[in-house]
Amino acid sequence: MNMTKRDILELRRRLTKKGCSFTRMSGCYVGGTKNIVTKFSQPFLDLEDDEFFKYLEIAKKVLSGTPGGNLLELSIGTTESAVESQQFLFALKESKLKNDGLLDRLYEQIIDHYDTPGNYLILVFHDIYDVPVRAQDQAKLDESEEVYEYLLCALCPVELSKPGIGYYEEDNCFGPRVRDWVVGLPELGFVYPAFIQRSADTNAVMYYVKTGKPSQPMLIQQVLGCGIQRTASEEKSAFQDIVMQAFGTEKEQAENAFVQIQKNLSELVATRDEESLPPLEMRAETVQDVLADIPMPDTVKEQITQSFSDTFGVLPPCAQNLIDNKLVAIGIQREQTLALTNKIETLEQQLAEQAAEQADTQAPADEIQPDSDTADISDDATDTSAEIVLQVPAGKAERIQAQVINGQKCLVIPVEDGEAARINGVAAPL
Repeated sequence: MNMTKRDILELRRRLTKKGCSFTRMSGCYVGGTKNIVTKFSQPFLDLEDDEFFKYLEIAKKVLSGTPGGNLLELSIGTTESAVESQQFLFALKESKLKNDGLLDRLYEQIIDHYDTPGNYLILVFHDIYDVPVRAQDQAKLDESEEVYEYLLCALCPVELSKPGIGYYEEDNCFGPRVRDWVVGLPELGFVYPAFIQRSADTNAVMYYVKTGKPSQPMLIQQVLGCGIQRTASEEKSAFQDIVMQAFGTEKEQAENAFVQIQKNLSELVATRDEESLPPLEMRAETVQDVLADIPMPDTVKEQITQSFSDTFGVLPPCAQNLIDNKLVAIGIQREQTLALTNKIETLEQQLAEQAAEQADTQAPADEIQPDSDTADISDDATDTSAEIVLQVPAGKAERIQAQVINGQKCLVIPVEDGEAARINGVAAPL
């Protein structure tokens, strides 16, 4: 793909009251049974302000979206029918919308191949843009580089306004509001010739599809003479199927791997300036790079890469189209949670090691050291309020008694023959 966001913005930014140079606008209102209700054609700059801005909003919508996403660059084919379509579009452009026969042919072709159940309005704008020369820093110079003449077509739904209650000033009362037929923003549109690298490409069409709407393959082929391309949502769904099928019955592993793939794709796209560069195309080698650091069997990586090549062939999708922002957010959250868990475990280990070191280096206070069959009795001779700590063999503690001897509280420890005792490390006389 050669179309860039900067190309699109250059055309779009001109569509203002002061900058717009549309010479003419023509239209055809089509009923729900594919019957033509009315047609019209008039100089665009003669419109009243209210109409002017409403129609301008419709034209600007066709020049919105993401290149390679819902704004596609379609190549005109080389078959006899495709060449005929190209010649027809070129002739319509050259007529500046003043040839009713050519306009009627366009309307008839769209009606025959545009699949929609409701009423809609076909709008066609003609424009001539003197493309200014730009310096290397993109600063605009005064002289013109070339003249870009093009058609912009928009297909807009026409629907009844919502029912409601309105106030009728003449009768000073409220009542049901009259429902009108209202023209909505376009669901489909195209620009011919395409504006690529600030120049006309007569072998390509810029094609707009509203997000969530079908791309109308028959219209692409039969009216524009172009090859069919997937929309961003169709490409995303196909790529997810490729990954899931590569893991077979291991559904959980496939889902975890797909989340990691989404995160890697997001990081890859974030490093690219897509305003001045075409969208990044996903080819087999790009897929290999995305999969490189994700833990999965090599056979699965090979199957994903091969299936990707087989599915998309010579029309590689844009990397941006394969990204699911919700899954990217889940991947980032998982990574942050794992990092926090690892940090907590590291801190807990460090605290445990510090506690062990302190226990090893801290000298015990006021304790009686036992031998295998001895009882140690210790006290703090310099502090009468110090706690006395006794350590005695198992079974000896229950025989210790507290008694008052000569008015003094005492602990009486029975000593058997052969037993010894130490007090503060010094053998006690028995």
